[in-house]
Amino acid sequence: MTTNRWKTAFVAGGLLMSAMLSQFIPSDIAQAEEKAPAKIVSREDVVYGRVSGAGLLADIAYPESKEPLPAIISVHGGRWVGGHKKDTSTIKVEQWAGFGFFAMSIDYRLKGTTPAPACYQDFQCAIRYVHAHAKEFNIDTSRIFLMGQSAGGHMVSLAATLGDGPYPRTGGWDKESNDFRAAISVAAPYDLVALDWGALWTPPGVDVTEARTLASPSKHVTKTMKPLLIIHSDDDKSVPIANALSMVEVLEKAGAPHKFHHDTNKGHMQITDEVIQRSLAFIKEQSAKP
Repeated sequence: MTTNRWKTAFVAGGLLMSAMLSQFIPSDIAQAEEKAPAKIVSREDVVYGRVSGAGLLADIAYPESKEPLPAIISVHGGRWVGGHKKDTSTIKVEQWAGFGFFAMSIDYRLKGTTPAPACYQDFQCAIRYVHAHAKEFNIDTSRIFLMGQSAGGHMVSLAATLGDGPYPRTGGWDKESNDFRAAISVAAPYDLVALDWGALWTPPGVDVTEARTLASPSKHVTKTMKPLLIIHSDDDKSVPIANALSMVEVLEKAGAPHKFHHDTNKGHMQITDEVIQRSLAFIKEQSAKP
């Protein structure tokens, strides 16, 4: 477990970051932080689901608050074969708790353990877990946001466009909602057939091209999908910009709710301060809508 001294320093840093970014944070959160620093509760390796007896783990953090909290669920990258809930492709949960969120960063089954769509099914389980524990953690279920980088961005985008789709629910909380407000996708693929490492998406017993088409967010865009923020750079060597541009074109043609931040020299972006600022601005914008 993290030491108290480390936690104190981390929370202080989070509050400083919160002050710098206050213009991007929903007004109710900003006002709460101006009154007094909230005590941050953090937990590591929380079991958010179980598959065949094995636990699915997440780190969570949240401020003690009398007001219901917005939630952010973060999904790491790693091409569905690597990465973890504490790397640079995901949020720092204590930092986002300092911003006034119930923050959750998840691990999920990787390809070496169980092939796709297990990773996506685990992520869907995490959304249901948040709904199931909304009362315990004082979460406003009308303000649940998703955030993912690379492979994680693919999954949050798929959630925004496809939802459950034909994939069976696994992990638990089967009767709970998987609803959310909006999704944030950073340096992610949207068409797995057109992506070289889309070949890593290999569900057993089905035609792989059909499986990758089904798992491509660009194939399920509608006017009524969840709002989606896309952040991508021209010089991304992992996911070519063409993959993102084709998704934006489909979104525009459908009249789907979206926003696109098009960078030129940021490479395969991680969850940087700039990404955080843009994400908070998007969350503020979406939170202001009915």
